Amino acid sequence: MKTEEWQHICKVVNDAQRAAMHCSIATVDSNLQPTISPIGTLFLRENPSGFFFDTYTESLQQNLPKNSKACIQAINSSRLFWLKALFKGEFSDYPGVRLYVEIGDLRLANAEELAQISRRIQSLKWTKGSQLIWSDFSHVRDFQVHAFKWVKYPKMMPFA
Repeated sequence: MKTEEWQHICKVVNDAQRAAMHCSIATVDSNLQPTISPIGTLFLRENPSGFFFDTYTESLQQNLPKNSKACIQAINSSRLFWLKALFKGEFSDYPGVRLYVEIGDLRLANAEELAQISRRIQSLKWTKGSQLIWSDFSHVRDFQVHAFKWVKYPKMMPFA
């Protein structure tokens, strides 16, 4: 994967997370049934990799020991992004991306990762919900990106 491609992927994922406040991670269970888990704590690194805080995802804890491969999907659900595209008849950027990844074992988060999550939730830290669900982050899973696929609507993709 080229550096420019990865930088573009990072931008699309960041835009999607800003709009939707989460990405989706698809895994399969021991019966090969797909499961999708929403993850609001996903971070990308400068190389084709990243990490996410894994606190509540029972399905990942059950599925990953059997099959560490997954698909992370990030979709920009911003109403303004979609309205502009619909009025113009073309997207200004890809509306999303799928990352094909291999996810590592659960490990303790380091100081930099804890600082990143703290910055992300800072504006909502005062809310009761934030205190209930975002106050006990301690473990992360790393992932390596092996491939990607843009989410696109061919008739509205002038740059593709």
